[in-house]
Amino acid sequence: MQSTKKEGKYSYYEAGEGTPIIILHGLMGGLSNFDGVAEYFPKYGYKVVIPELPIYTQSLLKTNVKAFAKWVKDFITYKGFDRVILLGNSLGGHIALYHTKMYPEKMLGLIITGSSGLYESAMGDSYPRRGDYDYIQKKAEAVFYDPAIATKEIVDEVYAMANDRLKLVKTLTIAKSAIRHNMAKDLPKMHVPTCIIWGKNDTVTPPDVAEEFHKLLPNSSLYWIDKCGHAAMMENPEEFNILMHEWLKKMNLTGSTAIQESKRM
Repeated sequence: MQSTKKEGKYSYYEAGEGTPIIILHGLMGGLSNFDGVAEYFPKYGYKVVIPELPIYTQSLLKTNVKAFAKWVKDFITYKGFDRVILLGNSLGGHIALYHTKMYPEKMLGLIITGSSGLYESAMGDSYPRRGDYDYIQKKAEAVFYDPAIATKEIVDEVYAMANDRLKLVKTLTIAKSAIRHNMAKDLPKMHVPTCIIWGKNDTVTPPDVAEEFHKLLPNSSLYWIDKCGHAAMMENPEEFNILMHEWLKKMNLTGSTAIQESKRM
């Protein structure tokens, strides 16, 4: 992945031209988790944009799901997009869902994978203990079906975060916010076309969470990836891209159509 652009308070990666797909990473997730998506979709008439979410840079008062959703809306306005497709993993999925609830007029479609928003301990269970490298390594490996994907680099990053007192406080604040912003009552009122892609072996947000999202979201499609954990787009990028692309075509959110649609609206 190329380097990120820095403009004012925003730092983001961007590739391609066409219908905007904005990607929201998770709490421990970097932009590189979406390399597969970022390389694939620009070939098909999409502009892929991955902003760095201000998870650890906003004040504690703004360290919550609702404030992050507002930040995403401001970023969409800053980029001059009328309507977008949002893709979110884990906490990023929760932020994407909350953004969809608050600003449906900005949405062409929504894709969630391993998303929090329904399952209380999805975030609360996963915050790391300070100082214990082995524990953090086991936690990082448990995110994936294949533990080898949790490279030393990933474990080191989580370890550094866990030993940064302010980041740890903010992580706990976000975990509490995710519980507070449970979306079970909101989902039945949300009619934006939604694609749910889930790892069958996700232990962080287990498969029944995906079933519940599918049941509650009136305009949703559910797809499974076998031998896959919590970060499907990272662990099985090819299969993830194919499923997502098929759904975009099914919803008529192909590059050119969606561009015309967003200009007309």
